[in-house]
Amino acid sequence: MDEKNGNDRIKTTKKYKKAFAKSLLGTVCSLVTAAAVIVLICNFIFPVFRITGSGMEPTLTKGQVVLCNKSSDIKKGDIIAFYHNKKVLVKRVIGTSGDIINILDDGTVEINGKKLDEPYVSELSLGECDITFPFTVPDSRYFVMGDERSTSVDSRSTAVGCAAEENIIGKVYMQVAPVGSFGKIK
Repeated sequence: MDEKNGNDRIKTTKKYKKAFAKSLLGTVCSLVTAAAVIVLICNFIFPVFRITGSGMEPTLTKGQVVLCNKSSDIKKGDIIAFYHNKKVLVKRVIGTSGDIINILDDGTVEINGKKLDEPYVSELSLGECDITFPFTVPDSRYFVMGDERSTSVDSRSTAVGCAAEENIIGKVYMQVAPVGSFGKIK
């Protein structure tokens, strides 16, 4: 009897080990699949970026993590992320194709002859500017500026220029980190 009980225990132990290994493998496969899906979603549907500069203050601050929406419906006032020289820049759309932009010496922005209402800007400034005004936004381009006008390097500088449609990653619409700053961006 002892030998039979011993063999039964060994068989039972092997059976449990086999079931455990199968369960563990299933769990690992599920986790790997979930991680792959999350990576695909973050890269192709809702890209995630960390703000690294101060050019969009006070709206976005250094260290915040934001989500983009790969939307083609970009309009004036939207904040977009786009590629420029292998870097990702985050700026606000001021003008679209065909708009005539004029920035006065005091930093006041006019679009097509009308003063732009900018409640998101804390202080007007001409900033770093080496283009001639009035400036007509080329086809398939967006004239973009940071909200911190005195320090932002944006479409006012030939170093950045207008954002090309094909370089736009998406519209920045939500901040997700740090804790406590979760919410929609205006």
